[in-house]
Formats: sequence, C-alpha cells, structure tokens
Amino acid sequence: MKQYDVVIAGGAMTGASLALALDTLSKGNLRIAVVEAVSPEQTGHPGYDARSIAMSLGSVRLMEQLGLWSFLAGEATAISRIHVSDRGHPGLARMSASEYGISALGYVIELAQAGSVFLEQLSKRAAIDLFCPARIHTLHREQDVVSLQLTNGESLQASLLVAADGGVSGCCAQLGIGHQSLDFEQVAVIANISTALSHQGEAFERFTPFGPLALLPMSQGRSSLVWCISPEQQQEVMGWDDETFLAQLQSSFGWRMGKMVKTGQRFVYPLSLRQAERRVSHRFAVVGNAAQTLHPIAGQGFNLGLRDVVTLAEEVVAGYQAGEDPGSTAILSRFRQRREPDQAATVAMTTCLVKLFANEHWPLVAGRNAGLMAMSVMDTIKAPLMKRAMGQVDR
Repeated sequence: MKQYDVVIAGGAMTGASLALALDTLSKGNLRIAVVEAVSPEQTGHPGYDARSIAMSLGSVRLMEQLGLWSFLAGEATAISRIHVSDRGHPGLARMSASEYGISALGYVIELAQAGSVFLEQLSKRAAIDLFCPARIHTLHREQDVVSLQLTNGESLQASLLVAADGGVSGCCAQLGIGHQSLDFEQVAVIANISTALSHQGEAFERFTPFGPLALLPMSQGRSSLVWCISPEQQQEVMGWDDETFLAQLQSSFGWRMGKMVKTGQRFVYPLSLRQAERRVSHRFAVVGNAAQTLHPIAGQGFNLGLRDVVTLAEEVVAGYQAGEDPGSTAILSRFRQRREPDQAATVAMTTCLVKLFANEHWPLVAGRNAGLMAMSVMDTIKAPLMKRAMGQVDR
C-alpha cells in the first residue's frame, strides 16, 4: 500500500492546482497523489473541454505566488475592458483596466490548453504521483489514515483526502455528504465565435430575453460564448444550423463586433447552484466545484475554487511545518473558518445577479437598469462589485 500525506481526487484545474500549490509551498516535502479518471489529452475531458474560464486578477496573483502563472500566461488573453448592457433598455456600464491603473482586469484561459500545461507541471514534480486513468473505488477512514482502493487495482493510504472531483463528487457520495441544490432553470450554450471586428480585449455581458449572454476575448480574435437560455429552448437552439444560430446570436447581441461570421461546435450544460452540506469532515476536505458549483453569470466559479485551493494548501503546509498531522481536525477547522465568509458572499452575489437579470418583470427591469446607469457614473457603487469580480477579496 502506497503512503501519502495528501491524496487528491480529481486532476483537472482545481485538483492539479492544489497538488502544485502543496508541492510548491512545502518545497517538495509532502507526498501527494492525484487520482484522475480521464487523461487531460483525451477529447471531451469534462475538466478540460471546449470551455474557457475568466481568471480574475486576484487569481493571477495567486498563480504568480505559486510560480504557475508563467506557464499559463502564454495561453491567456487579457481582458482590458468589460461592457455590460441590458438588451432593449438604456442601462449600460463600462469598466476598463486603465481606470484602475492595471494592465488587465483578468484573463481568459482555454481549458483544453490549460490541461496540457498542468499535466506537464505535475509530471515534473518528484513528490507528486498521478494515477490516471483511475477512480477511487472504495474509501475507508480510520482514526489516523484514509485507506483507498483505486479502480486500477492500486491501494493508497493518506493523512488527508481532498475531493476536487467536480460538481457531482464521487467522494462526497461515498461519505454520505449531500448537496443543497437550486435549479436556475437555465442551460448554458457554449461555443467559440469569430466576428468581423476584433474584440480588442473587450468582454461583453448582455442580458437578453433568452437569458444572460457573455462573450469573452480569446486568442486569434475569437470570443468564447456563454449563452444562458431556458431548458425549453435548448432543443430549438441546438437544432439550428450554424447560419441560423449566428443570425439569432446577432439579433440578441447586436453589432458591436460587426457580423458574427463563424461558430465552433456547440455544447450545452445545465445550470444550478450546488453546495456541499459539509466542507470538511474527518480527514476529508472539499474544494472547487465539489464544494460549490456556481452560475457562470459573473465568471466566479474557478476563481472561488482557486481561493479554496490556496487557502487549504497554506493551512496544510503551515500545520505540517509546525508538526501537525496534515489531516488533523485543527488544520481542517482553520481552513473552513477562513473560507466560509468568501464562499457565502460569492454565492450570494452570483445568485442575486441571476435572479435580478433573468427576470423580465418591469419593476426589476427598471431597478437593474437604474443600477447599471448608476454604476457608470458612481464609483462608490461600482467599486465593491469590481473588487469581488477581480478576486481582490479576503481569504
């Protein structure tokens, strides 16, 4: 049976980031295993598929501290401006990096490209073992260890098991840790879009009768589309040919980037808020989407998960260096206490935005447009939202 300090279930961006953070902060003194079901190079990997993520400035700073940003920077597209509007209404807000004296408000990372970067980094760390393809078949917790049997026949023991295995966590299910769910009654249509005019680093969030629509700047002049629609519209929208899809998107978005000229393959994902009922348990912690899966409206999901990751790594390494067991109750309690305020505030913000902007009742429409107009002229309103959007929050 192989012995580890920490075993991480899930090797996509959250799990890989945690492994690399633990290794970096401990200077290679912690023994770490990552158990991942699907090779990152495999087409259709659920953690490294066609989607992109908006990485906040705060997340970039965390990656820099861990020495990881230099490996991702070449794959990133800077967000220099953000344009928020409500179709058919006067509300409009603009934000730019120059307002805040910074080079970018955030960056867009393509998950498929990030997968190869993280896989390469994991392979270079002597203290990290990657078990892939493999899943945790059974797990058993004792007072001092967690014993794991993998689907590939390997047996592992660890002081701490961390679930970073996505919104429907197999580890949580095995341990009887349930989730609270809120169905947003929306699905997200994802595609990469080419337009006649360059995005020039501008990101757009537009609220339409279909639902929120975001276009994020990508490499080669493309934009990453996230278009939230009702489940009843899914079959119709996914059934459109490319020409019809682009025409409907043009009608909803407008002409700020000229003609919509090309779309890549479309994917669709159901949208809900899922929160683990417990973030920590005996020798067990939950991070990233396994802890909370958010609506993509404000691009906060990975950024919130990364703050989980770095905080857990800090507490585990600090405790280990002080002679504590990496899976001790004291370490996990400190992690939970540090993370609860940020998690609650970010979940509340994104959920309120969904409810506000997915509703076409006139009083809410008038209120949100007044808010957008106020944001455009009053920094006291815009600053707190921008601070959280840029990930500049306490951990």
